[in-house]
Amino acid sequence: MAVLAKIRQRSLLLILVIGFCLLAFVIGDLVQGGGFNRTPSDVGSVNGNEISFDDFRVKVDNVEKSGQGISSSQAVSRVWEQEVTVSLLNTEFEKLGLRVGEDHLIEILKQSQDIGQNPSFLNEAGVFDIAKFKEYFKANPEQAPMINSRKRDAELNAKFQIYSSLVKAGVYTTNTEAKLKYEMEANKVNFDFVSVAYSTIKDSEVKISDSEIIDFMKKNEKKYKADETREIEFVVIDDKASKEDEEQVKKEVEQLLVGKVEYNKETQKNDTLQGFRTATNVAEFVNANSDIPYDSTFVSKSNLPAEYAEQLYNLPQGQVFGPYLYSGYYAVSKSLGRQAGINAKASHILLAYKGAMRANPSVTRTKEEAQAKANELLAQVQANPSSFMMLAMTNSDDSSKQQGGDLGFFSKGQMTPKFNDFVFGNPIGKIGLVETEFGFHIINVTDKQDGIRLATIARKIGASEATTDQVYTKAVKFEMEANDKDFAAVAKENGVTVTPAVKVQAMDESFGSIQNQRQIVKWAFDKKTSTGDVKRYEVPNVGHVIVKLKKVNKEGLMAIDQARLSIEPKLKNKKKAELIKAKMKGSSLADIAKSSGGTVQTATDLTIENAVLPGTGLEQKVVGTAFAIGANKVSAPIEGVSGVFVVQPKTVTKAPAITDYKEYVAKLSGQSASAPGRVIGALKADAEIEDNRQLFY
Repeated sequence: MAVLAKIRQRSLLLILVIGFCLLAFVIGDLVQGGGFNRTPSDVGSVNGNEISFDDFRVKVDNVEKSGQGISSSQAVSRVWEQEVTVSLLNTEFEKLGLRVGEDHLIEILKQSQDIGQNPSFLNEAGVFDIAKFKEYFKANPEQAPMINSRKRDAELNAKFQIYSSLVKAGVYTTNTEAKLKYEMEANKVNFDFVSVAYSTIKDSEVKISDSEIIDFMKKNEKKYKADETREIEFVVIDDKASKEDEEQVKKEVEQLLVGKVEYNKETQKNDTLQGFRTATNVAEFVNANSDIPYDSTFVSKSNLPAEYAEQLYNLPQGQVFGPYLYSGYYAVSKSLGRQAGINAKASHILLAYKGAMRANPSVTRTKEEAQAKANELLAQVQANPSSFMMLAMTNSDDSSKQQGGDLGFFSKGQMTPKFNDFVFGNPIGKIGLVETEFGFHIINVTDKQDGIRLATIARKIGASEATTDQVYTKAVKFEMEANDKDFAAVAKENGVTVTPAVKVQAMDESFGSIQNQRQIVKWAFDKKTSTGDVKRYEVPNVGHVIVKLKKVNKEGLMAIDQARLSIEPKLKNKKKAELIKAKMKGSSLADIAKSSGGTVQTATDLTIENAVLPGTGLEQKVVGTAFAIGANKVSAPIEGVSGVFVVQPKTVTKAPAITDYKEYVAKLSGQSASAPGRVIGALKADAEIEDNRQLFY
């Protein structure tokens, strides 16, 4: 009773405590699972139009299953670009009020072979029948979703065709523009000039500060806008075989060479097992003991491992060579004999005729004419074999003519049967004529290769379990130490190299030399990952990759160190131009040349379109000034591409007046073909696009 009394006395306090706990629980749930910090349910939006993740995921899956051999990240990027483009275009279509009729949709659908040529939709005359098309989907309602999807795609395609036509129709070239183009090509100017190159002032004499770089970017924000990026540095601890592992594999291969005694539990007696040297069924022995199956083909010397080709090729039948190290394997090889002429080399001259297989459409000779020409060339090369190459280059109807008819080495069965039989049935130096389905061939057998058959046991050299455990322990220890100490110092202690920081964007799937590691990039962009955090990943065929998030670059202007590469030369030239202008004193070109250390030069018959100054390069601003200021006047200093210029025009020759500018209209009108694509680019540049892909992929 006393206890109950005390509880009653503190009931208000208990209620407050319980209420506070419940409130904390609710707020925590809001913050973590939704409410205040809720994960977006859409993969993104375009000008406020949301892109549903569920629909997006289905489209990505379809692209991945399309058999185009692209990665998951590539599929995501492709679908994203499509969705953004479609969203922007649909908005434009709505503004313009574009509509597509059923007839138009059917015409587009018919262009697909699986619809337009589908027997289910054709009438007795083999023509697409709209009535049969509609009847089919009434009778097969389960197919309705598929055809509705195709209709939506066809409608979008139709609207884009209309939209493209409207855009192209709105882009045209006037006679005034054509006239200007003509004058820019034909008006000519002669002038004298003095130039002082920017390179006459050393780069070390002008300094560009970070603030100047930033100010320049701010004036050109669109050009120097940068997406949010992360900088990751990393080390790789290879999970590879140790010296001890290599020796163990070598020892195992050596043990296979000789027989061994093994106790048989069934007979309770010792069995003597054959070794590789004495094995009677070599193919079976190899397949039972090798990581690479038995290969019965004969191999030429050129196709043997280069380091051991001599020993293997000259190995007597029945003898064994090895163990030897080759491409990550320890191997032993046994010679099973040699065979002459497994490969052959030949040259040919092909005389094709009209109707022969793969004959070029330009070939018009008859079969009889081709045969007569072939007999004529055969007589020439038999009389003078050294003329074969030149005759092939000038007469053959085959692409090998550029190599003088040389076809290189080939094995039996690679060539058409009659060609094959002639080459492999005749000695080196034999020249003859053979007819095949391709025409008439004058063939010269130029070389042959013998081959050797080898039975090879190869064991892959891989890391043992003990080595893998050691590498794992080393990697885990590195990760733990790097979280508390300097990353580079820990790397040095462990004898590994830190790869310089690699910059990645949110949807990248690879970084540096580490390919297809989307999970590492996602970790770098995770809100829970902070600058300086370290994490270890096991990467197949690489080992342990320990990464550190070195820097976070927010969306905005490009990083100064990156922008400096392109901006600094421009700003330096600007400052150099002021220093050069200060030297250009005088009222005549001769005085200006003397004061600035330059020389007076002459430019003749230059146009705006061809504004290349002698010894300097393209300088349209300089040539344009020469056209503009009038004869014999000395210009003010002009900041050109390569330096500072002062010009004094002598004569300007106007192009003859013409009345028809069609040629120049045509030159400029070619730009209209790409107008729809440029419009899409402009729409994207002005759109408000929210990209949440990194939260889902």
